[in-house]
Amino acid sequence: MIEAFETLRSGLAVSPACQALGVPRATVYRARARRRGIVVRARISRPRSPLALLPAERERLLAVLNSERFADLAPAAIYATLLDEGCYLASVRTMYRVLAQEGQSLERRNQRVHPAYEKPELLATRPNAVWSWDITKLKGPVRWSVYHLYVILDIFSRYVVGWMVALREAAELAEQLIADTLEKQQIAPGTLTLHADRGTSMRSKPVAALLIDLEVARTHSRPHVSDDNPYSESQFKTLKYRPEFPERFGSLEGARAHCQRFFHWYNHEHRHSGIGLMTPHAVHYGIANALNEKRAQTLQIAYAAQPLRFKGRVPQPPALPTAAWINPPKKEVTTTATINACSLNSDDQVSQSA
Repeated sequence: MIEAFETLRSGLAVSPACQALGVPRATVYRARARRRGIVVRARISRPRSPLALLPAERERLLAVLNSERFADLAPAAIYATLLDEGCYLASVRTMYRVLAQEGQSLERRNQRVHPAYEKPELLATRPNAVWSWDITKLKGPVRWSVYHLYVILDIFSRYVVGWMVALREAAELAEQLIADTLEKQQIAPGTLTLHADRGTSMRSKPVAALLIDLEVARTHSRPHVSDDNPYSESQFKTLKYRPEFPERFGSLEGARAHCQRFFHWYNHEHRHSGIGLMTPHAVHYGIANALNEKRAQTLQIAYAAQPLRFKGRVPQPPALPTAAWINPPKKEVTTTATINACSLNSDDQVSQSA
């Protein structure tokens, strides 16, 4: 059956192939070693340590650890409590070892379980299908003073559809910005998804009520997962890594003036690598296709003039975006038919075939 395993493994690493067939990696490695004539040493059982607890001592220790008094305490706390009472049963490490052998080394208390947050998987195939919004801080003139920059971004075109700089972060300000941006972009009900992280303003009741009234779907990132909101995070990095971005802003008006210049450059002049080196404005308002055709004609003229320079292949302009994902679904490593055709019934089959 090793041959069947090797057939499945072609193009795959050992780990995913073993996972697909339900075979331990060690079994495959041992079978390969036997086939090459390498002697595999048998595992030698270790003798019992003379310092180990006697069976009676072990039972007594388990009884104490699982008693009503100590069932909710960690071994270190039990160890210290017993020492204060003039009793020594075992070291803290021995307590952990005995509990592990009994399958009790995990949390033994009833604790609150965090809810399972679903990973957001969002797809945009056109402008104004999915927006991402977030809030970042801009340093003020003195220490501990900050201004709050609200930004709403279309993930398909990378176009900043709305922004605002304010003295504070508040749900009412976010609600007003979202409402004004939806009206400016003329968003029809039921056609837009608004994505954000789990900040207080993002999950506030005023924002939620506004989106319900306007029939805008909303999604949120998982807690402490910045990758769930990558477009807003990337846009903030572009803002703060620009050479003209100051260490501090002297006033609120200065911060607003700087952002006014930046977002005009970002939307109308910045050639974004994620959208075929087009400007966000060109993609958002449907100008990109005409510009792309013009680029292709220019490259064809250059090719006709110097075909050898391009090695006989007509150059093409960068591809325009067709879709933008937040957390695209993962592709399956193997198919069910392949697994059924090459499945191994047991570890012994692998060893016998070798």
